[in-house]
Parts: sequence; C-alpha cells; structure tokens
Amino acid sequence: MKNERWIADALRQLSEQDLQRQLPPETPPVPRRTTVNFSSNDYLGLRRNPDVIRTAMAYLRRFGTSAGASRLLSGSLECHRELEELLAQFKGYPASLLFGSGYLANCGVVPALVGRGDVVVADRLVHASLVDSILLSGARLLRFRHNDPEHLDALLDKSVGRRKLVVTESVFSMDGDVAPLKEVVSVAVRHGAMVFVDEAHATGIFGREGSGLVCAESLCESVNISMGTLSKALASYGGFVCCSSAMKDFLINRARTFIYSTALPPPAAGAAIAALKWLKRHPDAGSLLLRRASLFRRRLASAGLNVGSGQSQIVPLIVGDNQNALVLAERLRREGLLVRAIRPPTVPPGTSRVRFSITLQMSPETLQECADIIIKAAQDIGLV
Repeated sequence: MKNERWIADALRQLSEQDLQRQLPPETPPVPRRTTVNFSSNDYLGLRRNPDVIRTAMAYLRRFGTSAGASRLLSGSLECHRELEELLAQFKGYPASLLFGSGYLANCGVVPALVGRGDVVVADRLVHASLVDSILLSGARLLRFRHNDPEHLDALLDKSVGRRKLVVTESVFSMDGDVAPLKEVVSVAVRHGAMVFVDEAHATGIFGREGSGLVCAESLCESVNISMGTLSKALASYGGFVCCSSAMKDFLINRARTFIYSTALPPPAAGAAIAALKWLKRHPDAGSLLLRRASLFRRRLASAGLNVGSGQSQIVPLIVGDNQNALVLAERLRREGLLVRAIRPPTVPPGTSRVRFSITLQMSPETLQECADIIIKAAQDIGLV
C-alpha cells in the first residue's frame, strides 16, 4: 500500500543494525531428542505433566473452552474463584485477582493505582510491560539504578507527588539476578510509597513451595501488589496479582484490563490449579532447579564467559555485539541447542546476549554436555 512505504525503510534500518526480528521456525509439539530447548519458560517441566493435562481437560469438559464473557458480566466461574483462593494462600496474601496475561495485569494495575500528579520510581531494568503501564498511567516516571536502594532513596527524597509507587521485579528476566527486596521495600515504606513487585520469574522457583521472594522474605505486609504469571513455572496462561481484600475490590472497579477483558479460559485455570497442587507435593523442585542452574553458570564462567551475576534459573551469556549474538545463537542451533539472541531494545545497547533458561527437564549430565558445546562455540567465534 502506498501509505505503508515508510515501513520498508524502517525494516531496512533494523536489518542494517542487526536488530530485525523474525518469527523462528515452528517448535515441534514434542521436541526432537537432539534438541535441548533453552528458550522455554516452562521451568518445572509441567507443560506436559499428565496431572496438569488431565485437570485442564476436566475443566474443559466441565466449563467449556471459554468463560464467554468478562468477570463482571457472566464470565466469573467457579474455577476462577478456586484458583484465586489457591493463589492467595500460595503467596501468603488475603486475596488475589486473575488477569488475561501478565502484560494485562501490569497494564491494568499500575494505571489504577497512580495517575497524573503521582510519581512512579521504577528499577531501570523492569519489564517492558511495566514501563508501558507507567506511561499509560500518566504518572511521572523516575528510574533508579538497577538494584540500587540508595539511588531509590535519593529519588524518593526529591520527588513530590500525591501518591508514590515503587516498582521492581524480584527476579529480572534478562539478567537472572535477584533484587535486594528487603532494602528496596524498606526505603519505599520509609517514604510512604506503595510497592509493586513483579514475581513472574520467581513464582514456582523461589521460597516455600515456590511461593516467591516476597513471601520468602516476609514482605507481604509491606508489598501492596505481588504480581505473577501462570504462563511460566505454572505451565498455563494468564496473570494475577496478590494483594489485600480492599485492594482487590478496588482493582475490580478500576483496572480496565480486568473490567473490559473476557475472563481466563477454564482449561487454563485448571492447568494452573494442578500446577499449584504439584508444587505442594514437590516443595523442593525450585531449589533443585536452582542448584542445576548454578552448576551450569559456574561451568560457563570458569571458561571465561560473561554470565553476569545472576542467582536464578536464567543464565545470560553476554557478548555485547548484536552480530556476535546472532552468530552464536545460530551456531548453537545447528548443534541442537534451541536458543535466541536477545538484542536491544529488550536489553541495553552493547549488552546483546544469548539467554539460557534452565528447566527441570535438563539433567545435570545434559547441562554439562551443553555447557561444553557452548564453550567450544564461543571459542571458535572468538568470544573468549
């Protein structure tokens, strides 16, 4: 179309900077034996767990394929209440509220809490959905240096607003590092600010039975919103927030992505319910995964590779240059390792990387073999 000619120029510029993204080849329903999938968020390997599948199918037969409407019309079903009660207990909060996705949770909650005349102080590396949600709110955005409570303190000290909200993640998705939550929350509370913590990559992995770092560090009384997703360790789809009962009632009335979206499909609710029950039966699953990730990280670091300072199941191999990241990812793909190059704007310029998500489906032996393949590929490319 004539009025779309500018798109070709935009795409050419992305290609010249090695920043153009394309959909990868379709991942087989059951990965080939020669493929090790390092690009999955299915951290506990529950996506094909028989109990999870069986429960999803039971909820499909009982409630149908869809909720059929938003929660405030006729789409609020028994399965939603059941899942919200389980999530609240799991996270140690009085209440929880389901959203259609983690992105919708963030983009609904933040604008409900703050608006023009308010101030949001967010970690510089928070997820894109959180940045979008803050911009959508109209509140003034200030960004503190990554995991730096002292800088947060200084910004809050200078900021003036009707309400103040501090936003961070507990486990950061691109670096795999863990926030100093106690210090961040302490600073926020001292300044009278509300606190929002995105636990998408901590849920199911850290804390008692995978309840996350907010619960593990006894911060539920101080963190107003503990957000999580059902689509990672819980092997389903959807997002949720845990909060006080009053906050839940407020969000039901003010969070537009909740009010104006069809409710979560019942099979997704059923799968998440089964995953939460699995975690109760396997309370050490997260710590087992973290031990395996630690061994993998140390093996790469011992060869001189830059894997950052993370302590989670996410292990970045930071190479810096966009082209080097693409070349390494393609080399590993040919070796049977399913990985993707992560480039700006997802990560800051000059920090392009190949990102490895460790899952329980990977044995220590498999991880050792893969680490050796990665090291050899990096050496051949000249990264070490």
